Amino acid sequence: MPEESSFEYKNLEADMQRLADQIRLERQRPTAETRSERQLVKEAIRVFPNLQGSQNKIPAPAAPSAPQSDASQDPLPDYAKDAPVEVKLEIEYLCDVALRKGIATAMSESERSPYFVQDAFHDALAGKLYPELQKRGIVNDAK
Repeated sequence: MPEESSFEYKNLEADMQRLADQIRLERQRPTAETRSERQLVKEAIRVFPNLQGSQNKIPAPAAPSAPQSDASQDPLPDYAKDAPVEVKLEIEYLCDVALRKGIATAMSESERSPYFVQDAFHDALAGKLYPELQKRGIVNDAK
């Protein structure tokens, strides 16, 4: 029985369900025991295009996520806070595309960006979606 959600981006419901399914799969991997819930979310986001049927790019292993301050206020991961303004804007733009047009669209656009931007985008999006995933009981703060 789906719970009524206050999630502000209703158009992401299908993406959130696929992401939840992928997080469950990530949790079953042997390496899951050593990764935090945020890292599991980030890895699920990294493989998201493959969930859509796009097999053209195999994601590299995820780097450990940097701690984030208040992700709801500032989606940028701590390691990107000192990046040039253009880089920060690109990361924020990709997050906005993900929230408005879907994760797959944003992931496709991010492939044209440098790897630093891609990684920071994955971390930022994970930070943005994490509170909603917590509300839905998909992730918890046990790790």
